[in-house]
Amino acid sequence: MLEHTLLFLLLFAAALFLLRAVVVPARRPSRLLRKPGRLPHDAPPAAGVLRLLLIGPDAAKIEACRQLLAGCGLRIHPLRYWLWKRLTLGAALLAVAIGYAALSRPYLALYLSPYAFMATGGGAGLLLLADRTVLEAIRRQRTGRIVKEIYTISRQLLYYNGSRLNLHAKLERCLPFSRGIRKDFAQLLNEWYYDPAAAIGAFRLRLGTDEAYSFAETLDSIRRHEHESYYDLLRQRIGDYKDRIELAKESRKETASYLLFLLAGIPILNTFRLFIYPWVQEGQKLFQTLN
Repeated sequence: MLEHTLLFLLLFAAALFLLRAVVVPARRPSRLLRKPGRLPHDAPPAAGVLRLLLIGPDAAKIEACRQLLAGCGLRIHPLRYWLWKRLTLGAALLAVAIGYAALSRPYLALYLSPYAFMATGGGAGLLLLADRTVLEAIRRQRTGRIVKEIYTISRQLLYYNGSRLNLHAKLERCLPFSRGIRKDFAQLLNEWYYDPAAAIGAFRLRLGTDEAYSFAETLDSIRRHEHESYYDLLRQRIGDYKDRIELAKESRKETASYLLFLLAGIPILNTFRLFIYPWVQEGQKLFQTLN
């Protein structure tokens, strides 16, 4: 059974790679050759492929999906994401159909387990149909981590207020305090010499959260003016980040309390089933006998 499932997964992956070789164009230049502000895979797929899969160019939906994907850290064009979603969903439905047909005709599944086909295809299909819910959960979790790191970096940057260092040197000293966004933050520092404004804009797009937008705007204001009043703006941003962190903590506490409440109800229901429900059944039988 396990060998059949692994073989099916390998065949499924081979089909996906084949589709990628057919649909996806040639590789673009590496990150070192791109200008700041341009993200990888930001070009839409061919229009003919989109029309074939009935994917329409709705500007509002594309922008909403772009923000959602950026918030999850996925640097891919929405149309390209929808294309892969349609192709993978079609492959999942095909796997379910093959598994169902293989119950009576085993040769259709290459004599593998039909249930492996149906389980894998059904699970992948349900996951793809609920992709927005999954992406929203990923974005919330990622946003929480980014807020904490931006809060730490902002406090460290505020510590260098009054120093004779330029903004780039101050940000370089803040780099060790980053963890999850260290790669994007280091790329911001590397692209700074090419064009600071474009580097800040690209950093904002890579993170894709509201907190990253406000932090990037504050950095750009400090870069252009380098005045004490703009560090006051940074202090206000730090207060906002702290409030959001506290709000996220309260939300997690409420969720944990709700889960504990549900878990506490399980022993109560079990007690009712073992001790009280038999007496209820006996009472019902007694009333039925009297009637």
